[in-house]
Amino acid sequence: MEVVIIVIVAALVLVGAGVAVMLRSSRRSAKGAVAGELSPSRTEANRLAELTIPTPSVEELEELLREPAAPAEAEPEAAGPAAEVVERPRLRDRLGRTRSAFSGAFGRIRGHKIDDETWDDLEETLLSADVGMATTNRLLDAVRSRAKEESVTEPEQLIALVRDEVVAILVGDADRSLHLAPDGPNVWMFVGVNGVGKTTTIGKLASQRVREGHRVVLAAGDTFRAAAADQLQLWAERTGGELVRGQEGADPSSVVFDAMSAASSRGADLVLVDTAGRLHTKRNLMDELSKLRRIVDRTPGALKEVLLVIDASTGQNGLVQAKQFAEAVDVTGIALTKLDGTSKGGIVLAIQSELGIPVKVVGVGEGVGDLIEFDPDEFASALFSEDG
Repeated sequence: MEVVIIVIVAALVLVGAGVAVMLRSSRRSAKGAVAGELSPSRTEANRLAELTIPTPSVEELEELLREPAAPAEAEPEAAGPAAEVVERPRLRDRLGRTRSAFSGAFGRIRGHKIDDETWDDLEETLLSADVGMATTNRLLDAVRSRAKEESVTEPEQLIALVRDEVVAILVGDADRSLHLAPDGPNVWMFVGVNGVGKTTTIGKLASQRVREGHRVVLAAGDTFRAAAADQLQLWAERTGGELVRGQEGADPSSVVFDAMSAASSRGADLVLVDTAGRLHTKRNLMDELSKLRRIVDRTPGALKEVLLVIDASTGQNGLVQAKQFAEAVDVTGIALTKLDGTSKGGIVLAIQSELGIPVKVVGVGEGVGDLIEFDPDEFASALFSEDG
């Protein structure tokens, strides 16, 4: 009933407004006529026609008086990453530069007989992808041996052998799973030099684990850089995780201890520990990492992962970093970031071959879903496939 009254009043107001306009216009026209101001090219009738507001018909009023339809319900806004639909990207779509390096070599090899130039092309390609000399020699020696045993004469057969050997190096007996016991406690430490993407990697993994139903605590162990803790705070808010941080310059060990205590009291089953970026050549800083690990080890079985974050674009320098960090804190796996933007994806092979440390996750983009578990077969297929 209230709606009906409102609509009738509105219609009456419109009609009244039209009449008022007409009256004012008529008065102005009369004055203008006396003064000789009326334009011969625009009559008063035309002017009134333009200003007149038509009166609603009976049918139009009936339409206005009908019960308005209920408004459509608004779509609920996504409540953080847990509500996002994240589609896993394909490696073949994200390894453009490294793929190009390999496809160029294979294009030169296809359609020609296997000769010394063929082997030179393969060696050059592997080195340009930062596979490294030691791993390149190991790989090609194995391929030569198999090619001789199997009497390989066709380029396509040779390329298939190279692919098989790449997979063999990557697979080995590596454990690529991220360990997370259902009953906790679980602590993952993240180490690496400055600028490799540790904090972002932590945030993305936190988002993924929260989406799986885990309760996550983020420990801001990088107390030397306030921006690092602030960045982690944003990730905590975005993912639904909980942040534990200390004062700027505080002892990182105290932050880790507090984070583990908080996780225990709050029923969280995973603690992700950020650490200050440090040069792998600075012994005192590396010793501090060892101290952090000892704090975690006070709870037997709590430390499930020590993930070394490496920027793929650093190539062989990343291998040097891995060696130094592995000595300090017993690295369990590699998180290789920015793999989509480099032609040096061969560093995956070098790390696995020379250090025996498995690459567990790789970053292939900026999105939360662009940090994915590493699949050796998928990686090899991406490098060796002919189609775009």
